[in-house]
Amino acid sequence: MSDKKPLRVLFCMGINQNFMDAARDEQLDVWAAFGEMWNGIHDMEGVEVIGNMDDDQSMVGPSDGYPWTTYLMADVADYDTVVACCNLFRSTAVGDTPYKLWRYAKVEARVGRELIVQRA
Repeated sequence: MSDKKPLRVLFCMGINQNFMDAARDEQLDVWAAFGEMWNGIHDMEGVEVIGNMDDDQSMVGPSDGYPWTTYLMADVADYDTVVACCNLFRSTAVGDTPYKLWRYAKVEARVGRELIVQRA
């Protein structure tokens, strides 16, 4: 019997130009939606968040790829749960608008495994 190990996932998240162009009230609604998505990942069954990093102090403006705005690393039970985390960008409403979070931000999930290096 094999011991199934979780997937090590780096969720790479970027804020896009729509957020930068939005009025302040709309940006605040996006930030609230981002928090809902973030907490949704933390609270999702099968997800153990290891840590995060935000480089918004040294990376200014929209990010459509590397370098990303923020990163969240987690151990995730399976690929379907990774997809469910990413789908939060598609399903999280932004304020009273008809828009979802993915209008203002994107996510890419890098899926791998924990690297274990034995000490000599």
